[in-house]
Amino acid sequence: MTTGVRRRMGVEERRQQLISVALDLFSHRSPDDVSIDEIAAAAGISRPLVYHYFPGKQSLYEAALRRAADELAERFVEPREGPLGARLLRVMQRFFDFVDEHGPGFSALMRGGPAVGSSTTNAMIDEVRNAAYLQIVSHLDVQDPPVRLQLVVRSWVSLAESTALIWLDGRTIPRAELELQLVHDFAALAAVSAAYDTPMAEIVRRILGDEPADGPFGDLVGRLFSLAPLPAAELPGQRTG
Repeated sequence: MTTGVRRRMGVEERRQQLISVALDLFSHRSPDDVSIDEIAAAAGISRPLVYHYFPGKQSLYEAALRRAADELAERFVEPREGPLGARLLRVMQRFFDFVDEHGPGFSALMRGGPAVGSSTTNAMIDEVRNAAYLQIVSHLDVQDPPVRLQLVVRSWVSLAESTALIWLDGRTIPRAELELQLVHDFAALAAVSAAYDTPMAEIVRRILGDEPADGPFGDLVGRLFSLAPLPAAELPGQRTG
């Protein structure tokens, strides 16, 4: 009979292991509900040894959430190839992959709580939101985004976040539908803004000019027309003479 020998880890290797263990536990329960004792047991070390690598519970939580925040920000990185609608759909699919995998931790991070409500973690959330904003703007090929475009993109990032949080509460709507709906939401926000602003109208025209009929934005147009199948002259508010 042979017995396993516990391998000694270097300081940084052990720190990374504890962060990984904490993130795994946060994927099933809120960080506020996970104790240092549980993290130590899952890592196969003693509670005092955890404090050898992290000075306190909050520092471990912040290190774990830092990694999660970095990973979440990376989900918005997408090659600038092909139509915008398809790119945004891939981004939403990766975003919801993260939400699905780290549900309780994502919810706690975005909603805040005793363990994650520090100024440090709040700054992490803002970093993720800003990283997402910069990524989306880069796909629009706009060097100096007009104010209305900034509003559209930041509003859309917030909408994706709040939609994911609501979805986590019951998961009653199929994920794929929400991913596509959020892409449609971006197009709708941009189109409404374009109706009020010439620079936005030019941006939207350029975006739509590159979109295939069978892409996400083309799908939205088809859905909207199905809601109002009447000729334009017969639509409410239109005068025929």
